[in-house]
Amino acid sequence: MHIDCDHCAVKGPACSGCVVTVLLGSTPEGIDWDESERAALGVLAESGLVPPLRLVPVTRSTHRAAG
Repeated sequence: MHIDCDHCAVKGPACSGCVVTVLLGSTPEGIDWDESERAALGVLAESGLVPPLRLVPVTRSTHRAAG
């Protein structure tokens, strides 16, 4: 999974409660987590030791206006 905070739909309001910001601060280049890393962070979040990942990827519409 590639996490790019610049392309998160809730950037700003959700940053203080996101594991990325808590553990790494700002991620201008983005970060990559594999399945085992995501699973480990999920366990930590479920136990209350770190906040969960709050990433909400921005979805871009592929529809174009007819004209």
